[in-house]
Parts: sequence; structure tokens; C-alpha cells
Amino acid sequence: MLPRTFVVRPLLATLAALSLAAPAAALTLPLPPPGEDVVGEVRVITAKYEDTFADIASANDMGYLEMVAANPGIDPWLPGEGVEITLPTRYILPPGPREGIVINLAEYRLYYFPPGENVVHTFPLGIGREGWNSPIANTTITGKFPNPTWTPPKSIREEHAAEGDILPAVFPPGPDNPLGPFKFSLGTPGYLIHGSNKKFGIGMRVSHGCFRMLNHNVLELARLAPVGTKVRIINEPYKFGISQGSLYFEAHAPLSDTGELSIVDRHAQVVNTLLKHQALQEQTLQLDWDVVREAAAAEYGMPVEIAQPRELVADAIQP
Repeated sequence: MLPRTFVVRPLLATLAALSLAAPAAALTLPLPPPGEDVVGEVRVITAKYEDTFADIASANDMGYLEMVAANPGIDPWLPGEGVEITLPTRYILPPGPREGIVINLAEYRLYYFPPGENVVHTFPLGIGREGWNSPIANTTITGKFPNPTWTPPKSIREEHAAEGDILPAVFPPGPDNPLGPFKFSLGTPGYLIHGSNKKFGIGMRVSHGCFRMLNHNVLELARLAPVGTKVRIINEPYKFGISQGSLYFEAHAPLSDTGELSIVDRHAQVVNTLLKHQALQEQTLQLDWDVVREAAAAEYGMPVEIAQPRELVADAIQP
């Protein structure tokens, strides 16, 4: 068991400091220096009377549930005129190689690392709902198709028919096509990355296993990612990363089809993920377990500082 130690900065103060940061340039973000993992800055906007979280999310390349998580206590259907809304546009990059496309299911988010460029593009996703889970896999983009048609498989036609909704045999290209203006085929049979004819559902568990994107996002990804691009699909609700010598923690709600995980199971998963982080073997850090537990329980989906190098803590407490 790791020793329990503390740093001075509490969770809420950390989030407040991040919220005052300057806006990021869209969601194409410079990669951090070697050995670091945190990109972007949290943004704050002011809601207009007619705004909903779905509207704000679509306009800012965000997903619905990440907006809800970052703004506890605010009504997502009517935030209210003048209410400050946090856009959680700061991320710990997913673990593993920074190449090709990485999809983190628990985060409802896709990252694309273009070869030879020092940037990452990131987009919100709709993923498979309960009973139709999106896969965890290593695969590739095998095809790119503008203005796709969609032939609903038998299982989906039967599901809709049982609810009194008779689907046509084929959806031609156009605004009513559930695949939107573009689709990518994957080496994992039966799964696609595609647009959508629905405004609501990006950043949620809504699909039959495929990955839904905002239409302008899927068209941008189509411009960027060629056939043959590697696609790594993971499920990591807890991410750890280094920035300027300090250790950060980002917590998302774990995906489960069997009910909510217990506190004990969540804490065990957090500790196991933390122990795998290379920084613990390479650096001497002061971990604040109170902040870790609070961030894991809150699931804000934003990086929170949980540890500083020992020398920084020692300097801070000098008289």
C-alpha cells in the first residue's frame, strides 16, 4: 500500500484555478513536452437564456455527459441567462502510444495523433449502449465513404419493429440517414465511425456499438485520417499524467452493464491504475489521497493535481 501523504492544494481550489485559464484553440491541441501528459485548458463561458447543454456541447465540440459532469448542480436543459458554464477542455492523454486514433470508451472521446505533427485532435463520441457495447480492440481504418447508404441489419430492424417502428430496408444518402455525411469502416467487423442525423446523443451511450460523431467533426476527421490509420479502443475511466513535475488525476464514471460499481471496487481500480503509472517509479511524489478519493467520487472528468515532487512541497512549507 502506498503511504498516505498530502499536498496543500485542495480539489476545489485546483478546479477554480483551471477555470480561469485562457481558452484553448478549438480542440486541436499542441502536444506536451516529452515525459508530460496534459493538454489543453479548461474554459468558462456564459450561458444565454435559450442555451441547453446539448446546444453548448455541439457548438464547442463537447459531449453531453462530460458537460453534465463538469457542471454539477446546473440544470442541463435550462442553465439560465448569465450562468457560467465550464467546458472541460483540458485532458490527460490516454495511456499507451500516441499514434493513430485512440478511443477511450469511458471518456466518450476520440484522440487522433497525426504522424509527423506535434498536435492532437480530439472529438466527442456517442458509443454503444447497454447490451450493444462498443468493442475494446486494436484495429485499423479499412475504408472511407462519403454520403453513405445504410442497410439496417436484421437485429436492428427486429428491435425497432418490436417497438412499432418499421425501418426501411435501405436509407439513402441525405439528412435522414443515421450515418450522417461520412463513415469509416474498421477492421473489426460490424463497427463503424460515422456521423449522425440526430443532434442529441454525442457523448452518451446511444448506439448499437458504432461510434457516432458530430457531422462537422466526422468530416474533419475524414480530411485528416487516411485509410490504414491504426485505431486503438480502450476503456480507461481513470487516467494519470505528469505536467510540470506534478501528478494529475482525471476520473470518469466507469462503464458497467451490471449496475454501479461499489466504492471499494472503484478505489481498487484507481489504485491499480496509479501503480501502473511510470511516474511512480521515476519520481518521488507527495500524494494527497484525500484529493484522489474526492476526485474519484466526484467524476468531474478534468485533470486535478494530486501530487507534487517532494522538493516543491518542502520549499512550500519553509518558514
